[in-house]
Formats: sequence, C-alpha cells, structure tokens
Amino acid sequence: MNARLPASSPPRWPRLLLLSLLLLGAAPGPRQSGAFYLPGLAPVNFCDEEKQSDECKAEIELFVNRLDSVESVLPYEYTAFDFCQASEGKRPSENLGQVLFGERIEPSPYKEDKNIRWASRWDYILESMPHTHIQWFSIMNSLVIVLFLSGMVAMIMLRTLHKDIARYNQMDSTEDAQEEFGWKLVHGDIFRPPRKGMLLSVFLGSGTQILIMTFVTLFFACLGFLSPANRGALMTCAVVLWVLLGTPAGYVAARFYKSFGGEKWKTNVLLTSFLCPGIVFADFFIMNLILWGEGSSAAIPFGTLVAILALWFCISVPLTFIGAYFGFKKNAIEHPVRTNQIPRQIPEQSFYTKPLPGIIMGGILPFGCIFIQLFFILNSIWSHQMYYMFGFLFLVFIILVITCSEATILLCYFHLCAEDYHWQWRSFLTSGFTAVYFLIYAIHYFFSKLQITGTASTILYFGYTMIMVLIFFLFTGTIGFFACFWFVTKIYSVVKVD
Repeated sequence: MNARLPASSPPRWPRLLLLSLLLLGAAPGPRQSGAFYLPGLAPVNFCDEEKQSDECKAEIELFVNRLDSVESVLPYEYTAFDFCQASEGKRPSENLGQVLFGERIEPSPYKEDKNIRWASRWDYILESMPHTHIQWFSIMNSLVIVLFLSGMVAMIMLRTLHKDIARYNQMDSTEDAQEEFGWKLVHGDIFRPPRKGMLLSVFLGSGTQILIMTFVTLFFACLGFLSPANRGALMTCAVVLWVLLGTPAGYVAARFYKSFGGEKWKTNVLLTSFLCPGIVFADFFIMNLILWGEGSSAAIPFGTLVAILALWFCISVPLTFIGAYFGFKKNAIEHPVRTNQIPRQIPEQSFYTKPLPGIIMGGILPFGCIFIQLFFILNSIWSHQMYYMFGFLFLVFIILVITCSEATILLCYFHLCAEDYHWQWRSFLTSGFTAVYFLIYAIHYFFSKLQITGTASTILYFGYTMIMVLIFFLFTGTIGFFACFWFVTKIYSVVKVD
C-alpha cells in the first residue's frame, strides 16, 4: 500500500546555490532554512487542533494508491481488497501520467505521526531503497572511462584527419590525383541517396521528436519541476511534449527525404505521422486489453484512450504536416561535393569493415555507459521503487549522446577509408544497435531479478519492453546519423576535389 500527503514535494534545498549541485544528483540535507523553493509544491503547515486556522491545518489527510506484488506486474485498486475503507471523502483526480501508470488514488481512514519534520518526510523511503550508494561510484566510473575514451578518439581522429586533409590538398598534379587513396576516393558517391530513403527519413523525424522530448523532460526534472512527489508529472510532461513536437519531426523527415531525391511527399508525411506512433499505440492497446481482461487498475479507461487519440490526431498530426510543409518548401540540402552519375564499385571488405560486425561493435560502448543506470530505471518500473536521481539520469543522457556520436563517427571513418560509402543506414543502425543490448539486458533482468509468474504478467513485461526498445532505437539511431552527417559534410568540405 502506498500512502501520500496531499501537498507534498521533495525536500527544500538549504540554499538556492545548491540548485547547481542538483545537476550532479546531489540530495538535499535534512536541515531547514529560510530559502525559498522554486519548483514543485509548497509545504503545508500543520498544528494542534486548538491552533488550527486557514493557514494551519490540524488533520493530515492520507491517501492510498494501487496495490502491487513482486510476483505480478498487474496492480489493483486498494478498494478491490478487504481493507479498511474510508467512510467518506472526495477522491482526488489523477493526471494523465498517473492514469497511464495505473495509479488510482483513494481516500483512506488512516491517520498520520506529526512528529515527522518536513525536511525528513522522505527519509523512510530513501533509506528503504537498496543499492542507492552505487549510483555515486558507478556514475563517476562511467564518466571517467567515457572522458578518457573520448579524449583518445578525438586525438586519433583529429591527428589522422589533419594529416589526410593536408596530404590531399597538396596533390596538385594530375599524376598525384590519380594516386588518391582512402576516404577521398569516394567523394563522388558519399552523398549518394541511400536505399529505402523514405523509411530512413521517417525514422529520423520520429527520432528527432523523441530526442528533443527526452532532453526537455530530463532538464525540467533536474530543476525539480517534475519531482517524484508530484506523481505522474514526468509522464504527463513527456506525452505533452511529444504531441507538441510534431513540427520538428515533420520538418526533419521532409528535409532529408527531399535531399535523398524523394518526391512522394504525401506518403512521407503520412508515414512520419502514423508509422512509429501507430506501432507504439497498437502495442499499448493490446497490453491494455490484457489489463482490462485481468481487471487491473492499470487498464486505461476508454475515455482516456479517446483523449490520447485526440491529442495524436488533432494536435500532433497537424503539427507534423506543418513541419513537413516548411521542410519541403525549403531548397534541398546542399552538399559540398557533386555526386557521380555512375556508382563506384566497392572493393571487397575485410571482416571488421563489413556492415554487420561494425554495427554490432558500435553499440557496445554506449550501452556500457548506461547499463547501471538502466538497472535503477527498471527497478523503478517493475520493482515498484521510487526513482529520484534525475541529475544522474541527465548526466548519463549527455554521456550517451557523446558516446553514440563518437563511436559512430569512428566506425564511419574506418568504412570510408575502406572505400565503402554506404554510411547513412550504417550510421543509424550502428548507434541504434544499442537498443538490442537494451533488449538483451531486459531479458536478463526479467529472469535474474524479478519473481514474476503468470502468462499475463510475462506478456505485459515484454510488451512494454518492446515499446521502450523501439523508442530507444529511434533515439540512439538518430544521434548516430546526425553525428555522421555532420562528420562527412565537414571533412569533404575542406578538401580540394577536381
């Protein structure tokens, strides 16, 4: 049973200066001071009955939440079991995020220990959570490793590229030009449109939507506006942002589809609006049918489903069309080199420069930076533990973006040196393959950490996991593509091409 205070928020920080420490995941101390608390909800004063007034309440209202079990992912309402029921009381309304997470807040007959101070009211929850001390060591270890590898990759790339560019630009004679080698040889094919450019552009549009949504949501969570005390705020913010970010999705998909030489703009904008969101909604709807059949409180009411569809069709889709209109209206992206009419033959590749080995290796480093944080996220979702380290999560997000970019650029450079110019899909899949490791870890987590039994719970676990894997695939794949697109545009714009 989960109980909550009606006007709770995370503890106030002693000083406003500690806001900067929040970005590193610092937790507030137990002491109180007169500093004001900008985000979240303000504290409520309580006092004895003889001293109560409009500004000071005498009775603390307690509410009960859903009931969970370690052997099932099916939550149930508190009133579904034979517990003490409140004689009367108004049931508070849930926000969109709470409804999506299956939370059902009910009044309770229980009375609250006024001896708990405001700054200490979360201690019993934080102290009961295992492994929280691992966060500090794991994040610093990952950060040191990533910074070291980033420095090594940057040094190798900058020194090697500097020598290559200097040597290429010194080739003035025709005889020297005939002795070109390495990545300059494919300058006439580097921007050749990829196969299935329609699908790639749609993935890029949806990935951009997810990328911006994730960044803004985590940024506000770091500042405390989306505190865990305000239940459902994180999910509500993410859903609203996704709906409002249809314009960037349509714009990016249209711009790249046009640069790929595509002309079926209607099909492009329709796929951007409905393909990936449709897959997620179909999976979500099937899972909801199972929840309905099991009588779980996590089943989304029909009215909420209609509201979600209204947000999708009436707001997100029109915004996607607006973004696509401006994307197609602009001129195609200008490339620094011309594309030859006849494609260059790609020489026989070694094992390490073939597409599949590179894609598999490319996702290892990014996943290595997030798998510990992933453990805590999965714990918060499936083991009913509260996640509050948004500072850590935002830092890991930045590390993931940097690592995906560097790993994909490095492998892209090796493939270009091997005269393989098919970089568009490979860059997307190299970084996006991190999602496959995500799936493997989720399977391992299910069998080694959870005690879930029952067919319905198993289907729900893997059904929702597939939604997370798809979102993560689009997210990381888009990062890799944009990093490689910037890289190849940069290096081919600084060499002399006859």
